[in-house]
Amino acid sequence: MNFKVALFDMDGVIVNTEPLHRKAYFRMFDYFDLDVSEKLYNSFAGKATLEICREIVNHFELDLNPQDLVDRKRENFKYLFDRDPEFDLIPGVLELIKNYYKNGIKMVLASSASMQSINWMFERFDLEKYFITKISGADLKASKPHPEIFELAAEKVGEARENCIVIEDATNGIKAAHAAGIYCVAYVSEHSKDQNYDLAQKVILDYKDIYVEKNFFHEYAHC
Repeated sequence: MNFKVALFDMDGVIVNTEPLHRKAYFRMFDYFDLDVSEKLYNSFAGKATLEICREIVNHFELDLNPQDLVDRKRENFKYLFDRDPEFDLIPGVLELIKNYYKNGIKMVLASSASMQSINWMFERFDLEKYFITKISGADLKASKPHPEIFELAAEKVGEARENCIVIEDATNGIKAAHAAGIYCVAYVSEHSKDQNYDLAQKVILDYKDIYVEKNFFHEYAHC
């Protein structure tokens, strides 16, 4: 079996934004005097910012508009995006993207991040030329773990889901891929803590393990 389309998550898969998001969220929590535990914060992985902020408002029974939290968090994030010296691509991902591009694999960015954040990242690292389209979960009705974003991605490129793979690092994204019926590769990222990879068909530590020359679908295709 040869896959034709790779659907990439962004945070923790392509770019090392998780530390920036964490700093931005916790600055926002401090601003609103919220005591958010590590367990609660880790449960947000893969979800859109607005949904996270709605959950926070409900959890703490706040008399605030979730959008106020979103605006504060995004202001923090942009500040860090422009200034944090540790912000960079995930090691090996650019080589993977070039490998797929060279071998005719279509690539789609399917992330819960806002389109604004996606565009910032694409511009900073000059990735636009490699991807045929970008989808932001923030523009959709449902957030991961709902499969809508991956279903839409496959539809946009006009390929059957069995011809696609999803590359994810978070439990909610893996659940979304599973619900969409798309083969999922879980990348174990040092920036994504306490995630569950049980529903992924393949778990990797190095992007070289999924270069197209490896033909890693062979065993799966004959199950």
